[in-house]
Amino acid sequence: MGQRQAILPPQSQQELMTRCQRLVGRTLGSVAAELGITTPDNLLKHKGWVGSLLEKALGANAGNLAEPDFMDLGIEMKTLPLNGQGQPKESTYVCTIAMQQSGELTWQDSWVRRKLSHVLWVPIEADNNIPLAERYIGQAWLWKPSNVQETALQHDWEELMDRVVLGGQADISAKEGEYLQIRPKAANSRVLATGVSASGEAEYINPKGFYLRPTFTKQLLEQQSQ
Repeated sequence: MGQRQAILPPQSQQELMTRCQRLVGRTLGSVAAELGITTPDNLLKHKGWVGSLLEKALGANAGNLAEPDFMDLGIEMKTLPLNGQGQPKESTYVCTIAMQQSGELTWQDSWVRRKLSHVLWVPIEADNNIPLAERYIGQAWLWKPSNVQETALQHDWEELMDRVVLGGQADISAKEGEYLQIRPKAANSRVLATGVSASGEAEYINPKGFYLRPTFTKQLLEQQSQ
């Protein structure tokens, strides 16, 4: 199936949300077919497929750059897979972590803050009993963190980054952090990156990323539905 011509980036928030509205209630399979994209049977070997599909459908233009997905609007897109009960199914990936940090980075200048400063959340049906092509797209919404939310995220980020800077990254547990957590990013444990041990020496560890816990995204979902 040949892919169609790329959709141009939206020129305004209103245009972006109009495009989102057109996707509400549609299945992933129908959107993929319209774009000339083959829908895989499952996501086991295609973990980023849903996000990539929606980026193409909505005209995201950042690609692999360290920029928000909709660069001209400064908006990052995050899909929010929901289980059969309509609750967030898993943690939400934010960005990778540079494991060789000098400790000079501040929250205000961090990639995490930039990624989360303005987010387009797109709920997606993710019940394993429903074939991927038949899963529905929900009502998207724009979100900016409140002062309380940003303070909590900053607190988590600073505590976790202290661990990264001081070394011993291999020992950081996903249990640390109230809303923000650090988890392995690689597809399997054989993928390694260079980090810093507690003694300050280089060591090979699994690449890691920052993730938002489902408890946090559940709050966002509940606020949006009120």
